[in-house]
Parts: sequence; structure tokens; C-alpha cells
Amino acid sequence: MALKVKESENDLRKTNELNFIGSGTYVDGSIEAKGSLRIDGRVKGAVKAADTLTIGSKGEVAGEIHARMAVVGGRVEGDIRVQEKLVLEANSVVVGNLKAKKLVIDDGAIFQGKSDMGASKTMKTSPEPIQFQPGGENADDKESADQKP
Repeated sequence: MALKVKESENDLRKTNELNFIGSGTYVDGSIEAKGSLRIDGRVKGAVKAADTLTIGSKGEVAGEIHARMAVVGGRVEGDIRVQEKLVLEANSVVVGNLKAKKLVIDDGAIFQGKSDMGASKTMKTSPEPIQFQPGGENADDKESADQKP
């Protein structure tokens, strides 16, 4: 007799597991990892990692990415959504939109798309821009100086 055990919410939380997709491996379909995931092969489909997603220098992903943190060393074609920090390493190529709290783009990385770091939610209204005049004086200072006796 087989017992069927329901997964509780505690079982669905992230773990300390590290999962690998090695070089020479091709996956066609979605991947979801409760822990961390490292991709050195090729994936065509959505990738979700509850913890850290690392795409090695030879790794390739064609699809949407969701993770808590991510480090991209290879190639990604698709949108990336990271809850915390996203790092694009020196030889990485990313074609797609990015959303993260923190974004690090190393010198030599190629990124084509839009980035969103949530500034619209936290940005306060800024004062009017200063109008600069030739000679280093700004317009406000010149008006004040003209009005002084």
C-alpha cells in the first residue's frame, strides 16, 4: 500500500539545495528549483529559483527568469525578474528587460533592454531644475544679484 503525503507550505519554501544543469545538457521546458540553481548548459523555457540562480559563462537561457538573486555569466534572451541583486558579469549577454532592487553590470557585459529598479515607487518629487547660464552663474543667482541695491 502506498501512502500519498500532501506537501505542506513548509515543504514549498526554499531549501539549501543546489541544482545543476551541466554543459552539454539541453532542457526544453520550464524549470523550478526550491533552492539554488546553476546552469552551464542550455535551457529553452521559464526558469524559477527560490534562492540564487547562476548562469555560467557557457550557460544559455531562452525564456523568462525569476529568482531571489541572480548572477549571469552567459547568455539570456528573455526578461529577468530578481527580488534582490542581479549581477551581469563581464562576458554576459542579456537581451530582455530587467527588474531588480540592485543591479551590477560589469565592464564588458552586453545588455539590450530596459531596467527597472523600482525608483518610481520610492522617488520623491524633485524641485525644479536649476537653469544654468554661460559664465558659471545660474539664473536664480543672477536675478537675486540684480535685485540687490
